[in-house]
Amino acid sequence: MIHASAGKRVAFRVLLEQLRLLKFYGFCDQWPPPQPHGTITKIDMSKLTKRDIVVSISNQTGMVQHQVFDVVQRTLDKITDSLANNIPVELRNFGVFQPRLTKPRVGRNPNQPGSSFVIPPRATVKFKAGKVMRQRVEKLSRQLKEAAERQTETEAGVPSRE
Repeated sequence: MIHASAGKRVAFRVLLEQLRLLKFYGFCDQWPPPQPHGTITKIDMSKLTKRDIVVSISNQTGMVQHQVFDVVQRTLDKITDSLANNIPVELRNFGVFQPRLTKPRVGRNPNQPGSSFVIPPRATVKFKAGKVMRQRVEKLSRQLKEAAERQTETEAGVPSRE
């Protein structure tokens, strides 16, 4: 028999997790949020997950998370099915997914010198970024490069150019 307070603790943990997600994702129109002064000062190594996407869309549209999850999952399933049937997927301003077949190549085992074997061809997916994505990532690249230069200047004790 489960004690009644155990259920309350689980519900409380779920509520805290939802509040944490709302705090970080719920009130941002764009992700990641803009940095102060238009520069990036550090590299955040966190990743965007399907759950993050669902929570963000749910908060922006007011739809129930379960419904948003269903739409996101069906979209990803449709993309996967198309690629599995050798049909390229083009998403304007985002990019193109194309199924490709790799060439057979010779592999060698470093633990057994002189032995080699043929690695057979296999299906893979190639992604080519769209124009808008490419431009936005290039902008991020410039900002990260400038931040890295500023960091090395401050570590070396060189005065700022500003």
